[in-house]
Amino acid sequence: QLQLVESGGGLVLPGGSLRLSCSASRGTLEWYAIGWFRQAPGKGREGVPTISGSGAATNYADSVKDRFTVSRDKAEKKVYLEMKSLKPEDSGVYYCAGTLGYSDNAPPLRAEYMYDHWGPGAQVTVSS
Repeated sequence: QLQLVESGGGLVLPGGSLRLSCSASRGTLEWYAIGWFRQAPGKGREGVPTISGSGAATNYADSVKDRFTVSRDKAEKKVYLEMKSLKPEDSGVYYCAGTLGYSDNAPPLRAEYMYDHWGPGAQVTVSS
């Protein structure tokens, strides 16, 4: 059973950068497509970027395009979310989630139901 865990969250000033990591505490995420989702207080969870199992395809929400970059390191068996030019509205709990069946294509953003494995989340706070 795959268990995912996020790391790298924290407090950052507006305009700053953070890098989140998603790794497996049990099993391997090597063949899973990964989605990053975030949830702000009082709001629903939204897909931010997703990445295919191969790492060749990605999908970004318009709100983060050109600021966030998702990538995967096959050797380290991790998926990264690089976030720059952060805004207060980027604050929330960030989750990584895994799903099979998307080796070459990135999963759609609005498809939480597709993911079987979720990490506990990492808090990101963008504030001065």
